[in-house]
Amino acid sequence: MDAGMPGMLPVLNRYCVEQAVRTGLGLGAKINLWSRFDRKNYFYPDLPQGYQISQFAHPIVGEGTLNVDCDNGETVPIRIERIHLEQDAGKSIHDLDPRATYVDLNRSGCALMEIVSKPDIRSSEEAANYFKALRALVRYLGTCDGNMDEGSMRADVNVSVRKPGTPFGTRCEIKNVNSTRYVALAVDYEARRQIEILEDGGSISQETRLFDVKTGKTRSMRSKEDAHDYRYFPDPDLLPLELDQAWVDAIKASLPELPDAKKQRFKADYGLSPYDAAVLVSDKDAADFFETAARGRDAKLVNSWMTVELFGWLNKHDKTLAETPVSAERLGELVDLISNGTINGKIAKDVFPRMIETGDAPFIIVEREGLKQETDTGLIEETVDALIAANPDKVEEARTKPKALGWWVGQLMKATGGKASPAVINEVIKAKLGL
Repeated sequence: MDAGMPGMLPVLNRYCVEQAVRTGLGLGAKINLWSRFDRKNYFYPDLPQGYQISQFAHPIVGEGTLNVDCDNGETVPIRIERIHLEQDAGKSIHDLDPRATYVDLNRSGCALMEIVSKPDIRSSEEAANYFKALRALVRYLGTCDGNMDEGSMRADVNVSVRKPGTPFGTRCEIKNVNSTRYVALAVDYEARRQIEILEDGGSISQETRLFDVKTGKTRSMRSKEDAHDYRYFPDPDLLPLELDQAWVDAIKASLPELPDAKKQRFKADYGLSPYDAAVLVSDKDAADFFETAARGRDAKLVNSWMTVELFGWLNKHDKTLAETPVSAERLGELVDLISNGTINGKIAKDVFPRMIETGDAPFIIVEREGLKQETDTGLIEETVDALIAANPDKVEEARTKPKALGWWVGQLMKATGGKASPAVINEVIKAKLGL
């Protein structure tokens, strides 16, 4: 904690420098081997020193790019302008008292890595997806845990509006938005607010605003300064930062497989659709879980069970993948039982909740409860013969209308308690009906 007490001097943290370089490399950005720290002078209650140590003219990382998957299936490249290191300020707390703002200085003075994008984002959807992609990247890199609810990652959202073909409008900055959903809501509200002002003949004032999660609206905090208002000058207490190229190269060599590369590999190696690959890769834990479960198995079937059944259960019970009661190995074993014909998909949906309840392996549940799939063709043939004798009208219907086979399959599944093999059922029905 830095409360701005007299005599306290800044010390550069080597680990934070390494994390900034690592993030820059992950974004394919230029690493500046020489950078400098500056003092950014302004007064605000959460800044006890009266200035912030930052990097203005010479940041540690230059331009890069982040590819963002949009909801319509397109991939949009968003240019990164810079990454710079600076001191974090304190935290202003506005929602504890309607008549007062409290200041928490616990994070004041801690190192902060700020990633600045160029004005390439064109919608609230792109803004939210950009933030998701950036959070996924830093989690893969290990440079941030991305936990927005804890303040580990925050978004300052700059919004301006303009008519097509005209210059950028006056921007307003919405500070410290702490969820991807709020990013989208803040952009939508602020864009509407600015459009209404302009259409009424007014003008937009450059200012810093706050997003109120209770009302879903932004409200003014303070007028927004330009760079010259901050009176930047080199920090006299910190020397310029010089990096060795060999050190940067060593960090680059240690980078893990990143989301874009993993997504392409999932499509090529596992035959996943671009959408399914993007969903899995967006969360490193989910991607690792999938690879463990899919190793040597039907990857598409694993993906289906993971994203539909497992994720559905987790969402319903407000749990994360880290809290899953079904491990990747157990889910893979369930897929094995489906693939080798021991059970069918319907039985598997009965087994899955029992795996959650008991923690037992799927094959143990199947054996204990007698849930093996019925593959005895003799028994199935007897059932079909009985159905033919009792329903002659359905026989002719099945011969003229292929979709009518669904009735026969349904009756057989009902007669066998859902245990009959769909493949065997179809084979026997077609043989008996002469199809």
